[in-house]
Amino acid sequence: MVRAIIGFLALLGAVSVARAGSGPFEDSIYGTPAEARWAPFHANYANVPVCDDHAVLSAITEQFDETESLYWGGVHAIDAFERIREIGFRSDGIDYIPRRYCVARALIYNPRVTPPEQRRARTIVYNVGAAEGFLGLSWGAEWCVVGLDRELAYAPACYVLRPIIERRIGVLKEVNWFGEYGLKARY
Repeated sequence: MVRAIIGFLALLGAVSVARAGSGPFEDSIYGTPAEARWAPFHANYANVPVCDDHAVLSAITEQFDETESLYWGGVHAIDAFERIREIGFRSDGIDYIPRRYCVARALIYNPRVTPPEQRRARTIVYNVGAAEGFLGLSWGAEWCVVGLDRELAYAPACYVLRPIIERRIGVLKEVNWFGEYGLKARY
């Protein structure tokens, strides 16, 4: 038993010396882009769809309709999107999974009322991320409709789904730091 412990400690020491002799440890893995670190999945990163892609908008519409009917009684449905804009691409830096940040206006109506009532425009914030679909094999969309985030998962006002720099500038408006560098909101 004593020989086994001494042998294990000798092996542990040899591995430690070998690691120490191999040179300095890399300070951060964040010096390389996310797609270079996750080499088997790098093909998916180039395929982040644009904000007004029909597949993205239909995926959001289907998910919204399913959520509304399953949890909230189906009192809202998305009819169309307008004013679709990109507010950032890879805005969190190259360190993170590539995302395209978008904002649009969704025309929402009550499908239970016949004839359909007046459509109401609500802001929808969403991002499309690479490798966020099923098993990380395709893109995925994460969305929030302002005013219909009943569980406050992205509160306040879907603020959490926006790019980090935009959230940081919102905090710095009080300090007026961003004005010195000519930064301003794009919308």
